Amino acid sequence: MTLLGDFPLSVLQFYATAPYPCSYLPERMARSQVATPSHLIDTPVYSELVRAGFRRSGAFTYRPYCDSCRACVPVRILTEDFRPNRTQRRTVKRHEELRAQMLDLRYSTEHYALYLRYQSRRHAGGGMDQDSREQYRHFLLQSNVRSRLVEFRDNGVLRIVSIVDELQDGLSSVYTFFDPDLPGASFGTYNILWQIEQCRKLDLPYLYLGYWIAQSRKMAYKVNFQPMEGLIDNRWQPVAV
Repeated sequence: MTLLGDFPLSVLQFYATAPYPCSYLPERMARSQVATPSHLIDTPVYSELVRAGFRRSGAFTYRPYCDSCRACVPVRILTEDFRPNRTQRRTVKRHEELRAQMLDLRYSTEHYALYLRYQSRRHAGGGMDQDSREQYRHFLLQSNVRSRLVEFRDNGVLRIVSIVDELQDGLSSVYTFFDPDLPGASFGTYNILWQIEQCRKLDLPYLYLGYWIAQSRKMAYKVNFQPMEGLIDNRWQPVAV
């Protein structure tokens, strides 16, 4: 157990978990550092924690704390300097019929059904395709910070659901799931582009995308959004393609 006195609430405590199998790099073990107690982690405190490489899953705030691996790099997009490439511009045009609506965190049977379908198509066998309603609620609908659920519809048909946290210096993309069966769709890319635009409208300099892992195909796509910074050696610095 350690204390981080530099944060707004020096009473926060930090624990290291026991090793567990890594979700992204096969045959590796991972550990996390967990910030507690969760009820003291409000938006200002969480904003500081995110700048230090933490993120959250429900009310659980953590960062990688592995013994011999530094593959997970916290990354953020510099939203004011971002310029979409040709492929990204085509993605925006392809999905121009999508309409976004911001909602409070709340349970919806329609959202849950889309979540299970997304998990079964994109992450079959990973365990989350069997999530119960209660597991879904704990993962996506519990938050002690300013969070929004954003749904995207095309002529009334639900296509994307995204959870976003509002920080003091940006937005943090928590999790996104979408229709996995529509041919030619690029909903994941579109959602990030939409979040970048929201940051600009709110005059927020950063969109935090969680962790980039160069060796993981699931995470490698994040460097397609430039300019990007990564928290490397405790300092935010450019990460290039």
